Amino acid sequence: MDMRVAAYAVINDGDRVLLAHWNDARRPSWTLPGGGLEPGEHPADAAVREVFEETGFHVELDGVIGVDSHVIAARDRLHGTGPLQALRIVYRAHVVGGALRNELDGTTDEAAWFSLADVAQLPRVALVDAAFTMAGLSG
Repeated sequence: MDMRVAAYAVINDGDRVLLAHWNDARRPSWTLPGGGLEPGEHPADAAVREVFEETGFHVELDGVIGVDSHVIAARDRLHGTGPLQALRIVYRAHVVGGALRNELDGTTDEAAWFSLADVAQLPRVALVDAAFTMAGLSG
């Protein structure tokens, strides 16, 4: 079984939350800003780097809110063969600088703020709901 370790951030501002649009052609969905660790990279550094790459915002992490583990069956993988375990470390973060922008030539193609109430209507990956539960947010 392959394993992918990634770090994500829940960034909310009052009743709004920042999401990134995962642009996979088969299953485009909204997700938390974040992504896979580079070899030797600390998860906290990966979360900060990925948020900036996908949203244009510099963030400061406020701590780990949880870890999510999800096994993807071989038939459901988008890339590679055999099952994949996705281990996702989720942080709470807040914006300290930068400006909202979309990622170019990456796995996401848009970043946007949404009201928590509107998130329930969005096509989204399961990680969003899991992270909201960990963070005590409701949409």
